[in-house]
Amino acid sequence: MLIRRAEVYGLGERDVRIRDGQLSEMDETLAADNGEFVLNADGGALLPGLHDHHLHLFSLAAARASAPCGPPAVSDRTALERAITAGAARANGGSWIRGVGYCESVAGPLDRRALDAMPVANPVRVQHRSGGLWILNSAAVGQLGLDRGVDVPGIERDANGKATGRLFGLDTWLRSQVSSSAFPDLTAVGRELAAFGVTGVTDASVDNDRACLDAFVAAIDGGALRQRAVIMGNAELPTIDHPRIRVGPVKIYLRDHALPKLEDLGESMRDAHGRGRRIAVHCVTRAELVLAATALMDVGPLPGDRIEHAAVAPPDLVALLKELAVSVVTQPHFIAERGDTYREDVDSADLPWLYRCAGWLRAGLSLAAGSDAPFGHPDPWRAMRAATLRTTESGFVLGREECISPEQALSLFTADSETPGFPNRQLRVGSAADVCLLDRPWGQARSVLRSEMVRATFCAGRQTFETDGA
Repeated sequence: MLIRRAEVYGLGERDVRIRDGQLSEMDETLAADNGEFVLNADGGALLPGLHDHHLHLFSLAAARASAPCGPPAVSDRTALERAITAGAARANGGSWIRGVGYCESVAGPLDRRALDAMPVANPVRVQHRSGGLWILNSAAVGQLGLDRGVDVPGIERDANGKATGRLFGLDTWLRSQVSSSAFPDLTAVGRELAAFGVTGVTDASVDNDRACLDAFVAAIDGGALRQRAVIMGNAELPTIDHPRIRVGPVKIYLRDHALPKLEDLGESMRDAHGRGRRIAVHCVTRAELVLAATALMDVGPLPGDRIEHAAVAPPDLVALLKELAVSVVTQPHFIAERGDTYREDVDSADLPWLYRCAGWLRAGLSLAAGSDAPFGHPDPWRAMRAATLRTTESGFVLGREECISPEQALSLFTADSETPGFPNRQLRVGSAADVCLLDRPWGQARSVLRSEMVRATFCAGRQTFETDGA
C-alpha cells in the first residue's frame, strides 16, 4: 500500500509505503508500484497507532451484554432497580442478571439485602466500578452455596457467618461458577478499539493465567482481536513466542481493606524479578501507594516496573516515585467521568492530587495512560481530551494545574508498551506499520481530540478499520 500526502506526525507531509508489515519507504514523493493500492490521505495526520496501557478485555466484552448500574446511566436507587428489572425481563427464565459500574453515589453501600428488595427472582450479580467487588442477591448466594459450606477467601460474612453477598477479588472464581463459556468473544471489542485508532493493548487483569493467555492467542490468531497485546497476570504466566503477543508484568493488586505485610509484598516483587518479569502495582489510595513505594525501595526497582492508577499522589509521593524511576500509568478520563462524585466523596486535601498529569511530567517521571475499560470508557481520545481540560460533567475544572497540552496527551497513548512513558514511538522507515490516519491535519485535530477523526487504522500493515469511503 502507498499512502499519499500524509502529514506524518513530527515530520511533515510525506508519501508512505507499507510493505511486509513495516513502513518500508517514506519520502516527499514516491511513485506507485505496478498494481499497488494507493490511499490519498489528503493531508490528514498519520500518527503512531494508539496503545491502551491498561484495560481488561474479557471484562469489557462481558460488560457489553450487562446492565449498566452506575453513572451516568444510573444515578439513584429507582434507576438501579429499573436497570436490574429490565435485565431480568431480557433474561431467559432463571438466568443470571449481570450488572456493572455500580458506585455508592447511586444507593449507598450495596449488599444482598439491598438487592433482595428489588422485585427480581433471578440470581443477580452487580460489579462495583472499581472492578474488585461483586455484590450478589440471595438467589445468587443460594445458587453458589455460599451459606451451605462453600468458603472461598474473599467472601464477606457477617457476625453470624452468613454471606453478605459481597465478594472481594473473586472475579475469575465467580465467572467459572456462572458462565457456560470460559471467555467472552472479543470480536466486537477488537472492532471498537480499531475504530478508535488503537493498535495495541495491555490487559492488566490480575487473574490472567495460562488459560487466559491461550484464549488471547486464539482471539488474535482467529482475527477477533485486531491489536497487538501485552498480557499481565500472575507470576505463573509462561513466556510465549508470538508475533503479536507478549507476556507483561506480574500484576500486584493492593486493596486498602486487606493490605499485605511489607515483607510479604517485597517477597512477591523479588519473586517476579527473579522470574525475569517486571511488576505492576495497583494503587488507588494514598496508603496503597505508600506501601508500594516503600516495598520497591527495599527490593530495588527494574526498568519497566509500573504503578497502575496512582490515583492519589501528593507531592511527597511524586518525589519518592521519581527517585524510584518507575513508570506511572494513569486514567485522566476519570476526572471527566467521575469528577463530580470525587468532589463529594474524596477528602478535600486529596482533590488536587487526583489522577495527575502535569505534576508527573514536571517531576520527570515516565507517564502513560490506559482506559481501565470497562471501568472507564475505552475511547482514548476521551482520555486525551480530559487530560487537556480536566473538566467534570458539571463543568467544574478539577486540578487545573494538572492540564497538559494535546501533544503531551497524545504521547500518553503512543508510549512504548514495554516501558510506558519512555521512549514514545516514532514513525520511521523500518518501524512496524502500526498507524492511525486522521481525516485532518494535527493542527486541526489537536483542538478536537475526538475518535470521529480516525479515518483508518493499520496494525502490522493490515488495515483493521476504515471509515466509509476511506
